[in-house]
Amino acid sequence: MSDQEKDLLKVKLDQLQCHFTWAPQKENIDLDDMKQRLEDSIQLDVIYRATSYNQLAFVNCLQGNCEEAIQNLQEAEEILRENHEDEFEKRIIVTYGNRAWVNYHMGQLTEAQSYLDKLERICQQFPDASRYTAMIPEVYGEKGWSLLNCTSQYYEDAMECFKKALEEDPDNTEWNVGYATVLFRLEWFSGTPESRGPSEAVKHLRRVLELDPDHTEAMVLLALKLQHFNQKEEALKFIEEALQKSPDLPYVLRYAAKFYRTKGDVEKAVDLLKKGLEITPNSTFLHHQIGLCYRTRLYELMKYPDSKGPCNAALQQRAELIKLCKFHFQKAFESRPLTSIKPHLLFAEICS
Repeated sequence: MSDQEKDLLKVKLDQLQCHFTWAPQKENIDLDDMKQRLEDSIQLDVIYRATSYNQLAFVNCLQGNCEEAIQNLQEAEEILRENHEDEFEKRIIVTYGNRAWVNYHMGQLTEAQSYLDKLERICQQFPDASRYTAMIPEVYGEKGWSLLNCTSQYYEDAMECFKKALEEDPDNTEWNVGYATVLFRLEWFSGTPESRGPSEAVKHLRRVLELDPDHTEAMVLLALKLQHFNQKEEALKFIEEALQKSPDLPYVLRYAAKFYRTKGDVEKAVDLLKKGLEITPNSTFLHHQIGLCYRTRLYELMKYPDSKGPCNAALQQRAELIKLCKFHFQKAFESRPLTSIKPHLLFAEICS
């Protein structure tokens, strides 16, 4: 293929809707941390594994692991064929776009063109599609998840993607989960439009549970919002139900632990987080949360020292809690140098 043909191929690739044309690039994300999170997700998540494989392929390609990226995309395609046979061509658009880009980066230009040809044939069935891509709910949804897995600067864009997906498919559980999740996160940030006024996240998390009453991830997020609004009894009911139905799901364990820490039951929170670490030992989020639990215990000890106990024992307990805080906060930021501001600040606070 001549240089002119290669340049023309690049122009075509730039028209695709896939991870290589969406906003986050190498300089905006901690690749090692994202890779670990995606691998954990693939290990534990039966429902969204194809989406995780797609994003993992992008990360591997950015790190120069193109053969691994090809393998990731083959896994994604196989899962989509098995689990979404009736809507395979809608679901495969992003995967084929990623495959074309990885082949391009490997210098396999003829192979890249072959995937563009496949996309062109698929897109002919959608009236509003361009030559190589179609902005349908499946594409908007996958873009939403991709942006949601990145840093918070992309949450507003993720929300718009899920909105677009729901306009055409309002009863789709996956897009409702994504939309409710991004609203949940945005509402915790002070200064965002979502943080003011009535909680939209509560409404949409309840909608998820209408569509799927066993969705335990939605239960724990809803419980945290209800706890925030002092609806403690209903919140506790959702937490207990989620832990009963998904006792070994780290996503459920970590938010249930946050619930119990806020409730004042730090011991219960630590137990749940340690259980989560046994399943996903490299989770920076879990280390961050454990650090917060030990920090709570440390400040309680400093505020209400045990005047009846021996002084040396109190000092020893304080030193041990400081050591544990430092260990877990450091674990929370050592693989995330770009996006771990809070653990860095908490570590500095404990050191001071």
